[in-house]
Amino acid sequence: MEDLCMDIDPPPFKENSLATAEDWRKALGKVVPAVVVLRTTACRAFDTESAGVSSATGFVVDKRRGIILTNRHVVKPGPVMAEAMFVNREEIPVYPIYRDPVHDFGFFRYDPGAIQFLSYEEIPLAPDAAAVGVEIRVVGNDSGEKVSILAGTLARLDRDAPQYKKDGYNDFNTFYMQAASGTKGGSSGSPVIDWQGRAVALNAGSKLSSASAFFLPLERVVRSLKFLQEGGYFSTNTRAAVSIPRGTLQVTFLHKGFDETRRLGLQHETEQLVRNSTPPSETGMLVVESVVPGGPAQNHLEPGDVLVRMNGEVVTQFLKMETLLDDSVEQKIELQIERGSTPLTVDLLVQDLHSITPDHFLEVSGAVIHPLSYQQARNFRFNCGLVYVAEPGYMLFRAGVPRHSIIKKFAGEGISRLEDLITVLSKLSRGARVPLEYISYKERHQRKSVLVTIDRHEWYAPPQIYKRDDSSGLWTVKLAMRQESPHLVSGIYPVEQDLSNHTGSCTGEVSPKDYIPEQVSQEPRDAVTSMETSGEHVAEGPNSQDDSDNGTKKQRVEENSSVDGDVIADCSLNEHGEERLDESGSVEDAVLRDYQGAAPVAATSVAERVIEPTLVMFEVHVPSSCMLDGVHSQHFLGTGVIVYHSETMGLVAVDKNTVAVPVSDVMISFAAFPIEIPAEVVFLHPFHNFALVAYDPSALGAAGASVIRAAELLPEPALCRGDSVYLVGLSRSLQATSRKSIVTNPSAALKSGSSDVPRYRATNLEVIELDTDFGSTFSGVLTDERGRVQALWGSFSTQLKYSSSSSEEHQFVRGIPINTISQIVDRMTSGTGGPPRLINGLQRPMPCIRILEVELYPTLLSKARSFGLSDAWIQAFHVILRNSRYSCQDGYKG
Repeated sequence: MEDLCMDIDPPPFKENSLATAEDWRKALGKVVPAVVVLRTTACRAFDTESAGVSSATGFVVDKRRGIILTNRHVVKPGPVMAEAMFVNREEIPVYPIYRDPVHDFGFFRYDPGAIQFLSYEEIPLAPDAAAVGVEIRVVGNDSGEKVSILAGTLARLDRDAPQYKKDGYNDFNTFYMQAASGTKGGSSGSPVIDWQGRAVALNAGSKLSSASAFFLPLERVVRSLKFLQEGGYFSTNTRAAVSIPRGTLQVTFLHKGFDETRRLGLQHETEQLVRNSTPPSETGMLVVESVVPGGPAQNHLEPGDVLVRMNGEVVTQFLKMETLLDDSVEQKIELQIERGSTPLTVDLLVQDLHSITPDHFLEVSGAVIHPLSYQQARNFRFNCGLVYVAEPGYMLFRAGVPRHSIIKKFAGEGISRLEDLITVLSKLSRGARVPLEYISYKERHQRKSVLVTIDRHEWYAPPQIYKRDDSSGLWTVKLAMRQESPHLVSGIYPVEQDLSNHTGSCTGEVSPKDYIPEQVSQEPRDAVTSMETSGEHVAEGPNSQDDSDNGTKKQRVEENSSVDGDVIADCSLNEHGEERLDESGSVEDAVLRDYQGAAPVAATSVAERVIEPTLVMFEVHVPSSCMLDGVHSQHFLGTGVIVYHSETMGLVAVDKNTVAVPVSDVMISFAAFPIEIPAEVVFLHPFHNFALVAYDPSALGAAGASVIRAAELLPEPALCRGDSVYLVGLSRSLQATSRKSIVTNPSAALKSGSSDVPRYRATNLEVIELDTDFGSTFSGVLTDERGRVQALWGSFSTQLKYSSSSSEEHQFVRGIPINTISQIVDRMTSGTGGPPRLINGLQRPMPCIRILEVELYPTLLSKARSFGLSDAWIQAFHVILRNSRYSCQDGYKG
């Protein structure tokens, strides 16, 4: 036969061919009660798996000890909470006790005494019963069904291990079985049984484009189960972690037919030797596919090497090779290979596979960081043990560090182990901004640098180390650093270290103790194969959003760029303790002269030149643990205007589509001077679309304070139809941009529909419309020709609904009259009325806003009459409207 994978002569199965429907009914009657539905919650992203929830299948293999067999990708390598539901709807908690580092199987334990109402028996494992032509049944939770029974016939026993993901879990160095049983999501871990009720394989995956299903052979499963049974694992009261020896050379082998090995240079004499030493059904040999850098086989084995002998024994099957490796952990093993017709002999040290499989991780600001596992090192072609970002969390995501990154340098120090990262982190205080270098497997030869801001607030718990305890199935936790570490000392690290009088404008007001990280969706797997867990994964925040232009209010942090990267040069402007200038007096004076000399060149109008020193660019990050009030993104950009500036406090007005909630990290950059400082949200109007944000002027330094000022507000007279205004804002590069526009409607009633998830929307507000603007993502201010602010040109967010089940995020810009904002600012700065709030170390009165808890909408006077409005009121409103039109035509302008 030409198909070498089918050249396995199955032994006769007379008893199988005579199996009747009654035989299958009896077998299934014994099997179904021992099959359970597993519901798992991965509490953290770890190694190859994302955080999320899923459902799968398992089955009891040891009733007395309470052991359930399922897949590795169900047990998961990281923290997991799971429960099993039996066929009679009894639910019990289950705990992971083992997951194989390479092959797709693992075990849960449960308390057998917890099952009170069901009679069931364990399912025996019979790996030797698997053969081509055997009729099988797959019993499990297929497609979410409680019990599903799918029929098939084993067609292949030597299929290559399926490849699921380039950056996730994949099995290797083993054969798989194949049958056209058509399994789908939820059937992972299902027993593949014969007519006698014995499990001959373990269901693991399937092909998306066909009915092909892939089953894991049980030989290695039986070996591991025996170790658990013989290791004193008898009950939940007398359990102990069991060590199962697993050896590796960090080499991936493939089984290639003799025709391919001959093309690789296999000598005729060697082929004859192998054929005479193996059964007639053997059709090929093991060939090196890849070698992990830094492993025992590096510089000794190469892709294309043909394995002939191992410790003097001819080895052509994965099972025999792994048996020899597992029996030789931490010992030398001799390999005889052929490389291009040249026989070679190498002695390699067999490494403990568990030693390169991480069982602990560091959690800091929502990020999960741990040593790079053998699985991912094989995928990425990196050395095992490097510092690997399984989940960027808040701090690293904010800096633009993607998942699957390898941290190489942090705060100027090289990072090669997780302990190095913890040591450097323990020296840094909250609010410190330090560079970080990382590499990605997608661009492995390119190092990227970003600027990381150490979490200023107590959004997350202090850095902690989690370690797996296989005796209990739980993870223990401890602080990653000493209590006296600067990172754990309360207080805010000054943004500019040379400013001795900087007190910090933000304090941690929210301190969630028990953080549960954002659940992330597993990325789509390869189109060929899929693991059969039925998952409900929540999108990973901003990583699920589409990219947008620089001017958008909500912008995804791209994996190959750093949000903070463009301000690295700015952060060093005031670090001048050892720098001298010959005749300038100070670095600040030199920067100021250069900046002032260049500023007028870029300006194109008087209004732009006047208003530019008052404009501020916002960058707002909302921690995933603080996504309150229906906030629809974690990252916002926008332009604000300084409305108050003194020696003790500065206030900036900005729209609420830029600053949506007070629990956020706000950084502001000034158009008038190259500096970025933190700010604090002090006021959010309940129904008008603006917020006030405070900053500490002392953080600007003398040079910055001399050029930054507040805008002149012009609340009266109100804008009228036909008035000329200047729309001025900032680009992402902090360049002022302006254009002259005409007011088309000075009092347009704002209409915004409700969103799918309840969240803020502006109501009872009249806005200003222009004939031309810079698009729906450009915000800024409206000024007169002298640069006096008449309105805030703000961004509004809403949802457009296309059907009952389809909606899309939409944003637009309108003008918000400045008179409402100026009234709030006057009340805050005058020192009268309202409850006090601590801003920059001083108590400031906060205005009390009285609202009418109704939502109004405009209507014609003719329709108002039908609602019952009296003639007297209609006449009064008519006069008011007529007078307002006349006043706009004849009133004083500017």
